[in-house]
Amino acid sequence: MKIQNTLLALASATLLAASPAFATGGAEAHHHEKSTASIGEPGQASQAMRTVQVEMRDSMQFVPSTLSVRQGETLRIVVKNTGQLRHEIVLGSEKDLKAHAEIMKKSPAMAHPEPQMLTLAGGQSGALLWKFSQAGVVDFACLQPGHFEAGMKGRVQVIAAKAAQAGDAHAH
Repeated sequence: MKIQNTLLALASATLLAASPAFATGGAEAHHHEKSTASIGEPGQASQAMRTVQVEMRDSMQFVPSTLSVRQGETLRIVVKNTGQLRHEIVLGSEKDLKAHAEIMKKSPAMAHPEPQMLTLAGGQSGALLWKFSQAGVVDFACLQPGHFEAGMKGRVQVIAAKAAQAGDAHAH
């Protein structure tokens, strides 16, 4: 009975430790929605404007590690884990990614059902659909324990719609 209580307490603590960053209810959920809104929103397949390929490598790299999109663009990011280790890609602000990386150290097997996250075993592929609605920078990283700290991160430069249109006018 003591072992069961200990396991139950450990499981409860793990769930509580995970909930502040990616909760689905209460005040924490409002914070999550707010931080997610700053990086965009889940995309619709019918609105995907283009597809980009990103590799996750055991050398703790995303290839490419920088992407560029126009504000309002919906991007299909096809991700392939070319290594043998488990990797993930998580879109977020640098602050949110750092905080989540700390939580992952305590709960490395945490599942990520959110639309801005994709976890893949070695050799697997998957895709994210994301609409980049705010101009600026959206960071991404692998938050498996030690991977973020080893430099497995990248950036999406979201070009303001007005700047993109001005660039188009000059390109013609």
